[in-house]
Amino acid sequence: MSRPVLEVADIFRDHGAAWRRANVGHVSLDQMKVMSAIERCRTAALGGHVARCEDCPHTVIAYNSCRSRHCPKCQGTAAKEWLAAREADLLPVPYFHVVFTLPAAIADIAYQNKAVIYDILFTTSAETMTTIAADPEHLGARIGITSVLHTWGSALTHHPHIHMIVPGGGISIDGTRWVPCRTDFILPVKVLSCLFRGLFLAKLVAAHRAGRLKFFGVHARLDNIRAFKAYLAPLRKIDWVVYAKRPFGGPRAVLAYLSRYTHRVAISNRRLIAADHTGVTFRWKNYRIEGPGRYQTMTLSTHEFIRRFLMHVLPGGFHRIRHYGLLASGSRAANIARARQMLAVPLRSEQIPHRPKRPTNPACCRDHAPAAADACSSSRPSRAAASQSTDPRPRWPRSESTPHDAVIADPAPHRSAPFWPALARQHTGLRRSARLARDRTENPVEQRAIRLFAPARPPSIPAKAIRSPASAQLPQH
Repeated sequence: MSRPVLEVADIFRDHGAAWRRANVGHVSLDQMKVMSAIERCRTAALGGHVARCEDCPHTVIAYNSCRSRHCPKCQGTAAKEWLAAREADLLPVPYFHVVFTLPAAIADIAYQNKAVIYDILFTTSAETMTTIAADPEHLGARIGITSVLHTWGSALTHHPHIHMIVPGGGISIDGTRWVPCRTDFILPVKVLSCLFRGLFLAKLVAAHRAGRLKFFGVHARLDNIRAFKAYLAPLRKIDWVVYAKRPFGGPRAVLAYLSRYTHRVAISNRRLIAADHTGVTFRWKNYRIEGPGRYQTMTLSTHEFIRRFLMHVLPGGFHRIRHYGLLASGSRAANIARARQMLAVPLRSEQIPHRPKRPTNPACCRDHAPAAADACSSSRPSRAAASQSTDPRPRWPRSESTPHDAVIADPAPHRSAPFWPALARQHTGLRRSARLARDRTENPVEQRAIRLFAPARPPSIPAKAIRSPASAQLPQH
């Protein structure tokens, strides 16, 4: 996939310093960290690694990514890893997409109390679904829920809402059978809306009484509990938007759909069109219009674009993907196994990952050194193949970006070599502890689990690292 011509990082590098000077005292530490990470992402400032072909002079330099969850360029790998882990949880049943949204009046105060109100949004939406699903008049079953928080609209406005992926059915309350829902219907959205509204407002008032909410600017008067209740009174009479989409085509469609929601950021680089003296132009979708006319373009001043982007930075340590009901982390494996047994689906056998074989004719040799192509296709083993161990324990594959040996950069290039022996000793201790624990048990399943989680080998000191000019000048410790 080709790289976009314009990126959010380009806008931050060109205009970020001026925006920070113009908003001194109004930018949070989390927002400053996100700006710094995106500006330095995949540049020499973060170091990198070198990939060199064994049979020709071709060399590729790849700079490290910032791995920030708000960076538009760093979510692809994280999404693939998360989806691979969730694939084992899929059941052969229809899946529904349910969305819980907040009124604009709540979104205004949520911006000043992100951690508290976003957490209430998670808990109340999940409690609404599990409560109505457990009611014998509706489904009468315990269901599983995967919830994802989005805080933006298509125009980068503040619009907090929860996306849910829900299996079409659940385990009966007595735990004896699987209770399926109708093929095109899971739960009545009007009932969900009423209960969600009541639960959310009750928890919001309780948070205000506990002193967990702070108000600033035009909302400073809401510190008074009477004024706060008067502010919420009109919201008790309106409909809160909750809707459920028709079921997906199957488990594969669920994964494909999830990949578009789990690790999405406020705006992707591919939606950006131009950035000049008039501002930043990007594509957006107007949901109030039906048909092709809903796809429009919008131009914002550069400072307003940066403000709207940073509006969606989550508090540090806040989890935006959560699981409830049957998919709750503490009992997920047992519940999934129980559901598969009820659905008469064979349990998935554990797949041991293997390292991919090195291509016998790399593209670099064909493109850059045709004479070396014959050498690459010869029968002599490569260093990568010779380094493979006969240890039966599984080895996770290396990066698939290139089939060449890579020299990994020092993640902390300003540190001296003694740091690495200390880390090696720590891994040696972990392996020794795992070996002692394995000797204490006779259960082969437990022994194999211990081997999987034990470090495979102590880390070796990197042979070569790409250092930034700034890090090269740091003192050695």
